[in-house]
Amino acid sequence: MKLTTTAFGTWSGGRYMHFGEQLSEEALGQLMREAYDKGIRTFVTADVYGNGKADELLGQALAGVDRDSYCLVGTVGHDIYEGVRQGSKGYPRFTDPSLRGPEQYASYLRMATEKSLERCRVSRFDYVFLHNPDAIGYSSPAVWDGMESLCEAGLTEMIGVAPGPANGFVMDLIHNFETFGDRIDAAMLILNPLEPWPQRHVLPVAQRFGIDIITRVVDYGGVFHGVVQPGHKFRDGDHRGYRPQGWVEHAHEKLARFRQIADGHGLTLLQFACQWNLAQPAVKSVVPTLIQEHGAGSKSIHEELDELAAVTSGILLTPDEIAEVERLGNNEGCMHLKGATERFPTGEPSLPDQWAVRPELSEIAGRYGLNPAW
Repeated sequence: MKLTTTAFGTWSGGRYMHFGEQLSEEALGQLMREAYDKGIRTFVTADVYGNGKADELLGQALAGVDRDSYCLVGTVGHDIYEGVRQGSKGYPRFTDPSLRGPEQYASYLRMATEKSLERCRVSRFDYVFLHNPDAIGYSSPAVWDGMESLCEAGLTEMIGVAPGPANGFVMDLIHNFETFGDRIDAAMLILNPLEPWPQRHVLPVAQRFGIDIITRVVDYGGVFHGVVQPGHKFRDGDHRGYRPQGWVEHAHEKLARFRQIADGHGLTLLQFACQWNLAQPAVKSVVPTLIQEHGAGSKSIHEELDELAAVTSGILLTPDEIAEVERLGNNEGCMHLKGATERFPTGEPSLPDQWAVRPELSEIAGRYGLNPAW
């Protein structure tokens, strides 16, 4: 199966990435099965979530379900097998030169994919994404030879790239698409009405190369669930604590007009955000984070799931509304982007999520009107 309109990510529920209340494994497994029962037909997991626990839980939740009735997306790239976790930075990428060289990329990708499949209790993925690649991952032919070999081995039907964990990687993605676009089937990007930048520069390129896009963070850290209000107190360790101070208050300055548009089409705020995303070039699927916020009176995560399951592929928003939302939500320059940047000193060893602008990336920046200082 190809990507479907709505998708469930195993990072939901706060179990493996900390958002709101942390669901128990039993509760999260039930939520996964509930998603299927309510008609969601794409599931996204990653081997690094819980060191394989997310894979296992999804495999348990979908046990007995016809494998041909849903699209399964696996993501690999963080070396949870030989790498050593580096605190909040997580596990190193498998392309870290201290772990292996290019001649071993393909064997690692095959091993990691096979182990993930075993935990998911299936024999193949529909897509395998390269998870949070470093500069080598975006640009190395050996990496993409290895990714393509997964298809040849029957471990997946299609392959893709999932940048992150923060926003950016624009020049790197465009270079990746232009270099390996004949192999890449899909990509997973951060996109929502309050974060049209920087991926608005990438989407037309993806469309030109026939690369389907699945979008995450559609909920904008829970704001589009309609629960997170100005002054909201996030618990220690909540992943949203990394966002700039005042981000919730700034978002609420735009929500009144967004809510008017949503109400005019009988949509919740989450459904409105999904609709806007699906109206963008190349976007085929939405995978918001479902969050059980803490505190009395918080919306149930099951209600959020109901709203997501009701999203349809037909676009209800008018062209004028789509354009107005992008104008109101314009966030250009609101943050330093990850990936290639002029802020990173040339000649310095790259970091897993930041590196210097190589000449070919500088050429792309000039050709697409991008600002390398981002």
